[in-house]
Amino acid sequence: VLFGATAGALGPDLGSDETDLILIVWQVVEPRSRQVGTLHKSLIRAEATALSPQCREASGLSTDSLARAESLDKVLQQFLQLVNRDVALLGGGPYVLCTDGQQLLRQVLHPEASRKNLVLPDTFFSFYDLRREFHLQHPTACSARDLTVATMAQDLGLETDATEDDFGVWEVKTMVAIILHLLERPSGQLFSKPQVVKQKYETGPCSKADVVDSETVVRARGLPWQSSDQDVARFFKGLNIARGGVALCLNAQGRRNGEALIRFVDSEQRDLALQRHKHHMGIRYIEVYKATGEEFVKIAGGTSLEVARFLSREDQVILRLRGLPFSAGPTDVLGFLGPECPVTGGADGLLFVRHPDGRPTGDAFALFACEELAQAALRRHKGMLGKRYIELFRSTAAEVQQVSTQGSSPYNVPLLPTLTAPLLPIPFPLAAGPGRDCVRLRGLPYTATIEDILSFLGEAAADIRPHGVHMVLNQQGRPSGDAFIQMMSAERALAAAQRCHKKVMKERYVEVVPCSTEEMSRVLMGGTLGRSGMSPPPCKLPCLSPPTYATFQATPTLIPTETAALYPSSALLPAARVPAAPTPVAYYPGPATQLYMNYTAYYPSPPVSPTTVGYLATPPAALASTSTSVLSQPGALVRMQGVPYTTGMKDLLSVFQAYQLAPDDYATLMPVGDPPRPVLQAPKEWVCL
Repeated sequence: VLFGATAGALGPDLGSDETDLILIVWQVVEPRSRQVGTLHKSLIRAEATALSPQCREASGLSTDSLARAESLDKVLQQFLQLVNRDVALLGGGPYVLCTDGQQLLRQVLHPEASRKNLVLPDTFFSFYDLRREFHLQHPTACSARDLTVATMAQDLGLETDATEDDFGVWEVKTMVAIILHLLERPSGQLFSKPQVVKQKYETGPCSKADVVDSETVVRARGLPWQSSDQDVARFFKGLNIARGGVALCLNAQGRRNGEALIRFVDSEQRDLALQRHKHHMGIRYIEVYKATGEEFVKIAGGTSLEVARFLSREDQVILRLRGLPFSAGPTDVLGFLGPECPVTGGADGLLFVRHPDGRPTGDAFALFACEELAQAALRRHKGMLGKRYIELFRSTAAEVQQVSTQGSSPYNVPLLPTLTAPLLPIPFPLAAGPGRDCVRLRGLPYTATIEDILSFLGEAAADIRPHGVHMVLNQQGRPSGDAFIQMMSAERALAAAQRCHKKVMKERYVEVVPCSTEEMSRVLMGGTLGRSGMSPPPCKLPCLSPPTYATFQATPTLIPTETAALYPSSALLPAARVPAAPTPVAYYPGPATQLYMNYTAYYPSPPVSPTTVGYLATPPAALASTSTSVLSQPGALVRMQGVPYTTGMKDLLSVFQAYQLAPDDYATLMPVGDPPRPVLQAPKEWVCL
């Protein structure tokens, strides 16, 4: 019979605050002869943990007394030795732990041992839950999770020693009395099926046809981008995750976005997982929320028979290879990995990802029989295959399903829809100006993230404006190695450039130079900024820059009949609307138009910012230099040179996606229902010559 306490919360919240174990009390009970062994109590030294007021009051312990105690690994060794000795004195044989609830082992001992890299003996992977055993014999009582040692003893009419003030001793003595009382009336159900703690997470496929109970799924947010399913399972150590129950979420570029959906074997395990909200994985705290079974199937489910066969092998470690030459085949990949890390089944252990038309995407997955072989393969990370370096990452069955089901490269951009996308107002202005209050980072590693940039800037990161980090993408939507940072002032920008210029990030030195907001805007719109000066975006007419929309008052206007038929009557605003003063405001396109800027795009940051791509306001200098006769025309004619011979009408329209409205059409923007999503009342007609 085992009882324990931490330096923090007690009772039903035991283990929810991620504090260390400071006390265990135990006693051996022989059920056949009703004999009991010696009662033992051991203190455990807590590492840099202060006692909570609740624990200090209940236990009477002090920080000084815990400082003189033994460490957890030594106390567990003593526990095993003393238990084996008492069991031998009472007749010998195997034994099983019995605890008051599941929190002590699942929420305290296993997570703490995982954090401290301790290997627990098999004894701690099975146990009886006294509350559940009591509820089997007394089902009319309250639910098992609401029971306590005191209420169980009261229901059985047991007399307990109320004068016992030694913390933990009264609980163990009372639990022993309850067990002996339950054994007086033999039942085949009592103490016959112990609870089991899974020692290892089991991978496996998931089908789109599977039905997943929503009461067993949680969403974890804030994971390090390099986390694997094994890392997630280690964070939830002590809880039983269903087979193939970890699904890492991917963003639009096919990279992990720091979220995962986890499926547990039952709702009780899910409830315990929710108590780990804001527990730590390394130095990061992880948020844990409820999720639904539909969300899990959407992420982890697959329909491909080829993928199902690939994932049908049991207990395999999956690695993802990215950046393969399009001509690479199984022989090339096996030769790249080498004989020291053989792939399970040879060529059958490789899965190449292809586009819907059969073209290779440059991604592949490989199976390895054990962790040691996978580690050997990971040493080939960024090794050369032909003229390309190959990236290797740990992967999951759910990631294989996601990437293969999409049937596209992580960087593939879907076709632009033919309908005009609504415009969303940007939550922060980005007005161009001549002041050099920005810095430009050149030569960033392509794998650099917002967190890497903030860490690279160090103390200067505190001087960044809100939403002031902009990463430049190329035409394929991939990182270009450039980024722009908006600082609080020109002085802060200069100081950051002087402090961080040619500082190393991931084995690459990064150039940090001051620049103006106007220069940043031009580059983000497709221009270039080199040592010889700034070149504007390749648009011959200034009027082709994305227009600056004016903000309007909330007074609505009438909607045409054909437009009104598309919306419910409750969403329509019947009155007229008068435009206010033309204050420059930048706008976002809707999610359907992500990454469809003519030349470059950027990620607003920090990560809490909107994730859509924004169109920047036209620089005032460009508008001032524009010919009045050109702007006053109802339409304008442009000539495009160098158009591919295979270009169609949809391709031409996607190029001019940002330029549907002429300046005199600003008043036709109409908010319907949701103000941030205006409807284009009178879209511009296109004439293709």
